[in-house]
Amino acid sequence: MEFVVIIPARYASTRLPAKPLADINGKPMIQHVYERAMESGAKAVYIATDHPDVYDVCVGFGAEVVMTREDHQSGTERLAEVVEKLQLSNDTLVVNVQGDEPLLAPQNVSQVAKLLDGNDAPMATLSTPIIDVEEALNPNAVKVVSNTDNNALYFSRATIPYHRDALLAKQCDLDISHMQRHIGIYAYRAGFISQYITLMPSPIEKLESLEQLRVLYHGYTIKIAQAKEVPAAGVDTPEDLQRVIATLQ
Repeated sequence: MEFVVIIPARYASTRLPAKPLADINGKPMIQHVYERAMESGAKAVYIATDHPDVYDVCVGFGAEVVMTREDHQSGTERLAEVVEKLQLSNDTLVVNVQGDEPLLAPQNVSQVAKLLDGNDAPMATLSTPIIDVEEALNPNAVKVVSNTDNNALYFSRATIPYHRDALLAKQCDLDISHMQRHIGIYAYRAGFISQYITLMPSPIEKLESLEQLRVLYHGYTIKIAQAKEVPAAGVDTPEDLQRVIATLQ
């Protein structure tokens, strides 16, 4: 099974300007992500950026880079432009890896691609068990519920499945044994990426601010499995950056 990886690397970041170029032990962050993606067994790894400085740095360490527009509203829109520019066939498997995950687990990349092998689902993703009540109640931790066929039923920032008895009684001893946190890594069939951006945005995706809900709203299947390796957190803030630097040292 062959797949390609595309790494969106947007230059602008409110909390960490020029984030892809942030130095981590002598290498820009985007290079760490690229090198880990290369270990996944991908047929090819592409970096998609909207800034010439990122482009030049990535070319400098030997990456294949695609320049994209600055006005994309989502990572999926940026992927669609790359798919068009690379003229990828509709059945090409594409894994979207975030450009701010220098501790990316390569085996998770290959795992999510393999979820599309042998079925006609257009999209796949991963999850990991929620480990404490604080995470279950945190709206920044996106939860997901799936069925016995490993298809996602719903994604939410709310605490799902809803532990009715405990929450109605305002208790803190929630049963989190069935709760899964969504991991933001996706595999797509390239043709579906182009199709996705033609779908009307859905009310639920706007309410939850979760673009994957558009897929479910329009009746498409998202395959999901527990990640083989629990992923490390990405880099959103200067504090996150220092944590990653310490880890890699």
